[in-house]
Amino acid sequence: MNYKKKYKFQKKIMYSAAVSIAVYILLIYIMPFDKFPVSMPSYTASQKMAKAMSVLRNYLNEKNISINKKTDPNLTGLIGTHQTELTTSLGHLEAKRTTTNPNFAGLIVHLLTESGVHKNDKVAIGSSASFPALMIASVCGVEAIGATPITILSLGSSSYGANDPGFNLLHIYEVLLQEKVFSHQAAAISLGGENDIGENMNNQIKQQLINQIRKSDIPFIFENTLRKSVQQRLHIYKKEADPEEISAFINCGGSLANLGTSSLILRLEPGLIHNAKIPEENNRGVLFEMTSQGIPCIHLLYIKGLVRKYNLEWDPVPLPRPKGYSGIELENKNSIILLITGVVYLAILAFIINK
Repeated sequence: MNYKKKYKFQKKIMYSAAVSIAVYILLIYIMPFDKFPVSMPSYTASQKMAKAMSVLRNYLNEKNISINKKTDPNLTGLIGTHQTELTTSLGHLEAKRTTTNPNFAGLIVHLLTESGVHKNDKVAIGSSASFPALMIASVCGVEAIGATPITILSLGSSSYGANDPGFNLLHIYEVLLQEKVFSHQAAAISLGGENDIGENMNNQIKQQLINQIRKSDIPFIFENTLRKSVQQRLHIYKKEADPEEISAFINCGGSLANLGTSSLILRLEPGLIHNAKIPEENNRGVLFEMTSQGIPCIHLLYIKGLVRKYNLEWDPVPLPRPKGYSGIELENKNSIILLITGVVYLAILAFIINK
């Protein structure tokens, strides 16, 4: 190689190196790689949720309760059947399976952190039996932060939720509490369903559930109007949080007492609520009551919209490994930026080399 060729080659190397450094600095500047790192609480919450499903699976095996591999291919034990005496409405099977992803618990940590929740805070949770996995994710997420969950359960369930009378949401909660996956007892429980008192349930199943609730010694919410049921919930949350304030509220599923009767609930996007329009007081459920008081609220119901918004897998088989959540809702945007930058970078290098 003569001197001129050698000099030209060295210039190409220098130009290529300069372009590479410039692209690297540009990517660091425009892409928040470390803005949403996986925090230890997020990782812990996902691990805890995975453990919860393992505990429930072992419990079902011990009780000789079979898991339907067709409807529950990941063998979570959290997928019910289409219709039972506890079924209060129609549900979407794929949506129910989607919520069993243990990284939903990591997402809860992310949303609570975004809401400003810290260790030793009090977080209210209202959960129907329609999405038992979301209830588990919420409790795991709150406890992983070091906050205290104040959980009110409702036993009515849509299709494929915790709608087995012999293994309902209360059974699930008690097993996880007994096996020390959960650290805090539920604050209260209702029948759920129509008007929150199971008006659409037959008398036999209602009495069976009432007996189960009374045996549990958990406070029983059974009011003669839906509005009183909402007020009773608010009273319990406030009493349990005393003397502190509720730092956030998580709604899991479609309990009427939590959602209320206003059509405005249909306008709420899933996830952390921003700038919600508040309905008249008589039509408010707990969610709108909390929002009206300026309490951050996390709405977990429209699952397809939720996973799209936060870029979680839809109906995954097998379940993803429990790794926490790191703000990966930005991944799609980042991928486009990387693709464009990569194409431009390679084009510049090709120009330098072939010049």
